[in-house]
Amino acid sequence: MRHVSLSDATSLPIWRQPIALLVLMAIAMPVAFSTWSVLLNNFVIEVADFDGADIGWLHTVREIPGFLAVGVILVLFVMREQVLGLVSLALLGAATALTAQFPSMGGILMITLLSSIGFHYFETVNQSLQLQWLDKKRAPQILGWLLAAGSGATFVAYGLIYLLWPRFDLSYSAVYWISGGFTVLVAILAYFLFPQFEGTTPQRKEMVLRKRYWLYYALQFMSGARRQIFVVFAAFMMVERFGLDVHEMAGLFMVTLVLNMGLAPFLGRLISVFGERAALVFEYVGLAGIFLLYAGIYYFDWGVALAFALYVVDHLFFSLRIALKTYFQKIADPADIAPTAAVAFTINHIAAVFLPFLLGYLWLVFPGMVFLLAAGMAIGSLILTVLIPRHPEPGQETTLSLPSPRPAE
Repeated sequence: MRHVSLSDATSLPIWRQPIALLVLMAIAMPVAFSTWSVLLNNFVIEVADFDGADIGWLHTVREIPGFLAVGVILVLFVMREQVLGLVSLALLGAATALTAQFPSMGGILMITLLSSIGFHYFETVNQSLQLQWLDKKRAPQILGWLLAAGSGATFVAYGLIYLLWPRFDLSYSAVYWISGGFTVLVAILAYFLFPQFEGTTPQRKEMVLRKRYWLYYALQFMSGARRQIFVVFAAFMMVERFGLDVHEMAGLFMVTLVLNMGLAPFLGRLISVFGERAALVFEYVGLAGIFLLYAGIYYFDWGVALAFALYVVDHLFFSLRIALKTYFQKIADPADIAPTAAVAFTINHIAAVFLPFLLGYLWLVFPGMVFLLAAGMAIGSLILTVLIPRHPEPGQETTLSLPSPRPAE
């Protein structure tokens, strides 16, 4: 793999440039991960007889590698970021392919841990490469296009499951093998087809914790806690409470993907125009309302139609997480991007390690209370977001660090 600087990469064919690699990885990752996700709840309930507590433990195990994502910094001493990203992508695909071969509680936890290492290390490196390779002015919109590309790939995977699962009586094993194998193949091809791109600023290879990034750290922590409740329990509710089948879950996910494909680039453009603070305020106000309505489904029996609608809108609001990435890109020392991406992933997953299994037990008694807690977390994130300046930059990371207006003479 030859080395090419980012400035020289513009002379390469378009299909071999850095953005092309980011698009390819954005497509390959969700084919494995999203297929695993859409089948997961049905698989563990039908094959391993999971209840709410069991699914909580599964997601706790799944989030442990995210909590340890800071270990990426150590791996970078022996492996370049781009290579690590592709190796992690291949591990995610391989573990996904093998998922159905371990239909017991212990086996599912083991293979989930391996796939999670691949997923979280890939996501850590991928976020770092995006922020290093993309120009700050174009980053929000390009990140929106990358999100749309991933949504498109996931849509195809879900569409095939939706159409073929009931018609051909597909097995969990076959679907996991195909989706995971595709991701492994893409990772191998990407390793050999793309040169090693060299960023303009060498990245520090030690843990970076800076006081001036405190607001970014706090928002990452709250985001991770809130996201876990949605990821773990929103889809699980669809299967446990309303009895949705695999192809029905795939259909629901497809609707969210179509909207994401169309709106993600537009949302990226809006972030460029209105700024990160406005985008995140809009997101957290919306999420607080959504989680309150989720709770109402349990307390007032509002039905599956509302649950469907909330799930779709919830996904659209999560697309605005692009704003958190570009906020950090604007305030960061360029040499801090790689180590801070690793630290941020660890912070994001602090709550993820203990919340799923604790809330899993709460779910057995008061399911609606789980969503009320998520609403509270969204409100906490909203309070933090108002501290983001309209135009963040180094030295002006929060409104508290903005220079005081000079008194009139």
